Amino acid sequence: MPCSQCHTAAFGPALTEYGREFKLNGYTWGDGDHPMPIAFMIQGGFSHSDAPLPEPAAPHYSTNDNFSLDQVSLFFGGRLTEHLGAFVQGTYSGPDRSASWDNMDVRYARAVTVAGTDAVVGLSLNNNPTVQDLWNTTPAWGFPYISSPLMPTPTAATLIEGGLAQTVLGVTAYTMIHKHIYLEGGVYRDIGDRWLRTVGLTPDDNPHMTGVAPYWRLAYQVDSDPRYFSVGAFGMTGRFQPDPTVSDQNRFTDLGFDAVYQYTDAGRSSVTLQASYIHENQNLTATFNAGGSDHSSDHLNTFRMDAAYVFHQTWGLTAGIFNIDGTTDATLYAPGDVSGSANGSPESRGYVIQLDYVPFGKMMSWGAPWVNVRVGVQYTGYLKFNGGTSNYDGSSRSASQNNSLFVFYWLAF
Repeated sequence: MPCSQCHTAAFGPALTEYGREFKLNGYTWGDGDHPMPIAFMIQGGFSHSDAPLPEPAAPHYSTNDNFSLDQVSLFFGGRLTEHLGAFVQGTYSGPDRSASWDNMDVRYARAVTVAGTDAVVGLSLNNNPTVQDLWNTTPAWGFPYISSPLMPTPTAATLIEGGLAQTVLGVTAYTMIHKHIYLEGGVYRDIGDRWLRTVGLTPDDNPHMTGVAPYWRLAYQVDSDPRYFSVGAFGMTGRFQPDPTVSDQNRFTDLGFDAVYQYTDAGRSSVTLQASYIHENQNLTATFNAGGSDHSSDHLNTFRMDAAYVFHQTWGLTAGIFNIDGTTDATLYAPGDVSGSANGSPESRGYVIQLDYVPFGKMMSWGAPWVNVRVGVQYTGYLKFNGGTSNYDGSSRSASQNNSLFVFYWLAF
């Protein structure tokens, strides 16, 4: 199948209904005549913010107007046996000048019939909560699918929004009942300092999880071609010991809700609407006792919504909004250049607008299916950043000075 069979915008994370089914069934569909299911990806571009940063975002770069090679990734994706498949990514980071493992999802899945009801049941071994998810509303594969690593971003984020990415391993069991009801549950555990070094990370990346962190997911979907709709909920909870020499722990409990509407007109055009909301309760006993927060308990909320239109798998326009808010905590969110908060508030809100063009990457494209190219322009605007609009960080920087333009390229082979 061409990439556009599974992806709404020729190639990339955004999935069609067929793409969700392919992932659900363990990446095992197909006749198996391709001996090497390997892909290679390059991302980079030009980044500009409305005001220079006080210091470069990474070594070897300037404080503004940077050309960058952001990441180079190697993928394996496909069937290992009749019911076992995998999606495995390794990445070289240009700004960090280092290589490490990236997203991984190894699945066993098969179709069954129980009491006359069709279902797909499976197991997933993965290293990033929500990377195994079928929908682009959860954090691992959510919009924006590409962004500049050299531009400022809000400081506050919930645990499930990448807080454990690549630093844990988890096993979840799932089922899709009668193509409508999706249920999933499992646990995660950190992998320890030794394995972190083995996969290209460092002990500083260790989240110091205590025990296991339960994860759950449920969703209901309706597929009435050419329209598709889903609504769902997800969550996880985990205990962490920031200082391994002290017994005090923090506990984070995340609860999320999401919805998707998709219209696909036989490949001529597609419209996708997505929304998600995450609420996090934070028990900060360890941080509070160490003097790192004003309160022993806080909360944090994240809301995101985006709408995308793709014409002929070639032209794409996406607009998204986001809002982050939570408990004001002057010690946890302290003043500091760019990433700090002068008033102790984690509140940030803004929008992202992206226009992209895919000259190669469709069924009839030159070099198909080997050559896939996307170029685009992305603008991110902030109405509030880390709690304020002007002098939000205590160093005279305004939220609008973090507005950024990212002109990007995205190549996949």
